[in-house]
Amino acid sequence: MTKKRGKFLTIEGTEGVGKTTNIAFIKQWLEDQGISYIATREPGGTPLAEEIRDLLLMPRAESIDETCELLLMFAARAQHIAQVIEPALARGEWVLCDRFTDATYAYQGGGRGVDQQKIAELEQLVQGNLRPDLTLVLDIPVEKGLERARARGEMDRFELEKQNFFEKVRATYIARAMLSPDHYRIIDASLPLDQVKASIGAELNAIFEPSYVR
Repeated sequence: MTKKRGKFLTIEGTEGVGKTTNIAFIKQWLEDQGISYIATREPGGTPLAEEIRDLLLMPRAESIDETCELLLMFAARAQHIAQVIEPALARGEWVLCDRFTDATYAYQGGGRGVDQQKIAELEQLVQGNLRPDLTLVLDIPVEKGLERARARGEMDRFELEKQNFFEKVRATYIARAMLSPDHYRIIDASLPLDQVKASIGAELNAIFEPSYVR
């Protein structure tokens, strides 16, 4: 009997949307369903990809060319897919990923203004047919999210961008979600945490059938 391929679930959003807290909730949901899974993140997920993450996030005096940034994102992603994501899915495990290629469309495409076609070409080269089964976009007004991010302490290179950058990032996330409503769910992350968790749980329960529970 052929093992059923795992599901690929990604969590997206701008700064301060509460990804860490809500990913912890999703992990508990998966455990409650008896679903075998791995949790990972982008950029990162393997030792090499984590080194690339450090290069990307570290504030520096030298400006990073937008094409260099884009290629570093996909270099880390290629390693992540080959070493972690695809093997887990093939084993029948679910993959829960903190950001994936939607973040590249949002941050490099929306925020930096990189041609979306360039991103699409790299997406096809690196991923082939691999796409998430469901993407939850945690949405919050940018100003509120940045307040949360600043309250956490030291900011990384992306978090130091101006508010207008994140307005474009947020707009790109919403536009992508609106174009493919079967694939995306927008979660209002400005609500009280218990309501946010209830919304996420309802989406997960509605989309994934009991046949995946084991």
